[in-house]
Amino acid sequence: MPALGASMEQGTLIEWLRHPGDVLRRGDIVAVVDTEKGAIEIEVFEDGVLDAIRIQPGETVPVGAVLATIRGDGGAAATAPPAAPPAAPPAVQSSGAAARPAAASVTPPASPAARKLARERGVDLTRVQGTGPRGAITRDDVERAAGAAPAAAPVAGAADTAGRMRQAIAAAMARSKREIPHFYLAATIDMHQALTWLSAENGRRGVIDRLLPAALLIKAVARALEDVPELNGFWENGASRPGPGIHPGVAVSLRGGGLVAPAIHDANRKDLSGVMTALRDVVSRARDGKLRGSEVSDPTITITNLGEQGVEIGYGIIYPPQVALVSFGRIADRPLVVNGAVEVRPSLTATVSADHRAVDGHRAGLFLAAVDRHLQQPEAL
Repeated sequence: MPALGASMEQGTLIEWLRHPGDVLRRGDIVAVVDTEKGAIEIEVFEDGVLDAIRIQPGETVPVGAVLATIRGDGGAAATAPPAAPPAAPPAVQSSGAAARPAAASVTPPASPAARKLARERGVDLTRVQGTGPRGAITRDDVERAAGAAPAAAPVAGAADTAGRMRQAIAAAMARSKREIPHFYLAATIDMHQALTWLSAENGRRGVIDRLLPAALLIKAVARALEDVPELNGFWENGASRPGPGIHPGVAVSLRGGGLVAPAIHDANRKDLSGVMTALRDVVSRARDGKLRGSEVSDPTITITNLGEQGVEIGYGIIYPPQVALVSFGRIADRPLVVNGAVEVRPSLTATVSADHRAVDGHRAGLFLAAVDRHLQQPEAL
């Protein structure tokens, strides 16, 4: 059972998507596990052949339990799927609450989105005819069933999922405030250059390829973490550990309530188009209940942007074992001093919440300055 969070203790297997004898490649989705944030797709991290399944759908087992074995090229069996590094999950993990199987945990194969919708609509999946690959039930199948027949009583509806998520967030945030010596810094960033460049750039792009300001903010954070890497990592076992890459987790509010922060992997290596594509992808899949285990287990820092809700300044709580969180406020016209004169310019307030055990105010200040500097050169992002 992979560790999908620093405080996750157990999980419930919903279904196997592959069968013994199937050839596996690194990154293949092999199973679905129920967590406080809904169904999470589990990947394998090595090539091989699925040798034997040890855990059956509906079983709840502790983190680290062997779900299956993979036979490698040499014939030896290895545990699978191996646990993703328990680095920096989004703020949705429980500190001990037992995971519960989803409504379809012991019946027909169904996509995570279909299971989620079935829970919300109270549809009994055993009564749904699947039209997907190998007869799997799709979201459209559930939609048709929901419209054609009276809904059954939901086993674990959206309200229940959101409630579990809120409990998990509460536990994680309480732990964070107890254990992490937070400090907070803020800086006002002139967004004139960034938005002027963005407007011109989007004028050259088709509608579906246009960039949002969020893409610039994420990439600027990723580049700043290259300059000040102390904020990109974890505090574990009394010591600071650098992240294996720059994988910012972007906070996403879910339609039914709750919050996840899936990682955009290697954001510093992506161009702005790549960041925008990745952002749209994880937001869509987060809201459809189709996130992968690696996306929720390995963010190296969290980015939250409440500017669209009109928030001017945010001071976030770090999600352990991460050591920093970046918050962006609303972009609005404000008076700024430019070259000795007062001008009205679009600007925002960026804040960083940092763990004083891992980083000091000087380095965190340099990080904010680096975010600002990169946003003044958007064409170089």
